Amino acid sequence: MTVRFGVLGAGRIGQVHARAIASVDGATLTAIADPVNAAAVSVRDAYGCDIRTIDEIAASDDVDAVVICTPTDTHADLIEQFVRAGKAVFCEKPVDLSVARVKDCLKTVAAENGTLMVGFQRRFDPDFQALKQAIDDGKIGDVEMVTLISRDPGAPPADYIKRSGGIFRDMTIHDFDVARWLLGEEVDSVQAAASVLTDPEIAKLGDYDSLNVIMTTASGRQCTINNTRRATYGYDQRIEVHGSKGSVRAENHREANIEIANADGYTRPPLLNFFMSRYTAAYAAEIASFVDAVTNGTATVTTGHDGLMALALADAALQSVAEGRVVKLSEITG
Repeated sequence: MTVRFGVLGAGRIGQVHARAIASVDGATLTAIADPVNAAAVSVRDAYGCDIRTIDEIAASDDVDAVVICTPTDTHADLIEQFVRAGKAVFCEKPVDLSVARVKDCLKTVAAENGTLMVGFQRRFDPDFQALKQAIDDGKIGDVEMVTLISRDPGAPPADYIKRSGGIFRDMTIHDFDVARWLLGEEVDSVQAAASVLTDPEIAKLGDYDSLNVIMTTASGRQCTINNTRRATYGYDQRIEVHGSKGSVRAENHREANIEIANADGYTRPPLLNFFMSRYTAAYAAEIASFVDAVTNGTATVTTGHDGLMALALADAALQSVAEGRVVKLSEITG
């Protein structure tokens, strides 16, 4: 079986997913939708698909699944539209900016017996999967502390920030998902600090660009997250997990994995520049996993519930910043 895809949104992330679909066996890109015709044309010309409206894709008999890459405030409505149309749905994070709205959306998915996968590509990164396998194999004993460092080279445009829900719901949400995945237990409490250190315009938009989060599970396992929108040296993505018998670490990706030693000292090539190049393999593996779930009728690896919990952690962190205190996750989830 070949899963025939429609992609909703031909912006940066839509183009990433179009490329991933084209690279995966058992997947083909049938249609692209975007109100900006030039963006849709660029995807059509690259992959040979049709340009259709969102409603036309929903009604198309030759589309089995969609990838939602539209602005965040459209996600929940589109998920509901397409599960009602009988399409499998892959949606970029977050499902919505409201925990209550996400819960309602997931009820609709369940009522329609729909297939929904939420895009958390970091779980599919080969290095991060090897790190998780080392944990699962008992190589470091019981997980005790997780450290996540995610630093972007620069902030997104102001128009994007206005609709994204802010750094916690847009950027840190990936780290929240990875934290749950690696801790092996649900988070019980969240404490966060956030500042604007890179660009005062970000503060005017009501957002932050620099933050730290400490999360604790009921058993006492801890995770720390460090995010910034300014890493002058490239796209910084590192994980370390400390356990009762040792630790495991995943390092950054560079343009080449070499080190030069000469009279000037030791030098290494720069880091990859941004997520499109750093996570190319992860995006392809993510779509391959979705194709497998659609083809075999099995559960998706990253679910609507995962999207809900990551958003709840983001809301808890925002409340912690606003009120200067530790926030119980139960205050958010109810």
